[in-house]
Amino acid sequence: MHKKLLFQVAMAHLVSHLHIMTIPALLPLLPQVMNVSFMQLGLALGVFNIVSAVVQAPLGFMVDRVGAQKMLIGALAVGSMSFALLALWPVFSVLLLAMFFAGLANGVYHPADYALLSQGMQSDKMGQAFSIHTFAGFLGAALAPPILLGLAQVVDMRWAFVVSSTVGVAVLCLLLFNRVNTPVAAVIKNSTANEKRPIKIPIAGLFGFVFLFMLLSLSTGSIEKFSVSALVEGFAVPLSTANQGLTVFLFMSAFGVLAGGYLADRTTQHGFLAAGAFALAALFVLLITTVALPAVLLVSVLGMVGFLTGVVAPSRDMLVRAASPKGAEGRTFGIVSTGFNIGGVIGPIFLGYLLDQHLAKGVMWATVVFMVLTTVVVLRQEFNSKKQRAIS
Repeated sequence: MHKKLLFQVAMAHLVSHLHIMTIPALLPLLPQVMNVSFMQLGLALGVFNIVSAVVQAPLGFMVDRVGAQKMLIGALAVGSMSFALLALWPVFSVLLLAMFFAGLANGVYHPADYALLSQGMQSDKMGQAFSIHTFAGFLGAALAPPILLGLAQVVDMRWAFVVSSTVGVAVLCLLLFNRVNTPVAAVIKNSTANEKRPIKIPIAGLFGFVFLFMLLSLSTGSIEKFSVSALVEGFAVPLSTANQGLTVFLFMSAFGVLAGGYLADRTTQHGFLAAGAFALAALFVLLITTVALPAVLLVSVLGMVGFLTGVVAPSRDMLVRAASPKGAEGRTFGIVSTGFNIGGVIGPIFLGYLLDQHLAKGVMWATVVFMVLTTVVVLRQEFNSKKQRAIS
């Protein structure tokens, strides 16, 4: 593996998830600070995801044409700028504008990251490369609640946005002033030069992955973005305990990804692995929803849910890579990753509505339903893949 390349891509992914989680981490405080409802905040998150969903596939094509490193540098600059705007003017109208630009930047990360990894890493270590990349993203998400919410409570909301922006600028400088020369650049140049030989992408076959990614977004996003508010309002859990539970969930998700990368390189049954992990996670969320757990046990169970959902990620990425033609990784991951954004549009508005209607327990019930549906879809994808392999 090209360690330097992997480190830079992983750091960019850490920034992308830190930016994704900046607003959700501050969600319990934002209604009072900005004088808005949860549904309005859900709308702002919807703007982020609508923009990402619209631009992600076209940006995936641009990654394959222009070069992933150039696109990644641009994304870090635009994403960091969006949170700098919020630090200067923390009002709802600027939040909507910032979410537009942050969504634009977010549309670059998955196509660019996976193009660089798919073309620059050893094939027999690809599962581990994907897991380290995803681990860094989950770590960025895990750092958001304790650091950003802590700053907002102790100092001021503006400082949370300043830190989010500054981390992005730091990684931007890393990529600008420490460029990696790898075979990736040659691959991108060759694929551009040979544009006369168009690469066929199985668009119809990717729709199943888009739907799967949407359900994955709804399943994990409901916990990442709304579990703290739901536990506080619907289950009388103290804010400190709920925030601790989310932090443990996010950190355990990151370590689950590392375990999932180890497993992904040692099995071809990626669909069954993912389905089993998600089914067990659904049972743990059901336990949280139906039983009044002591604080320590609640945090522990949320940690187990995080670990299990993290295990799924490398197998998910290996399934998509297997479906991608060589040289078209950027556009393939760009297309399927729109599922994350579709879920990111539907979830915040729906779950924000439940909270505004004082149906906080419905957030956790919805999470259970999303996870069960995800399990069913993963199993269906696995059986369909087996049939296709048997026919061919």
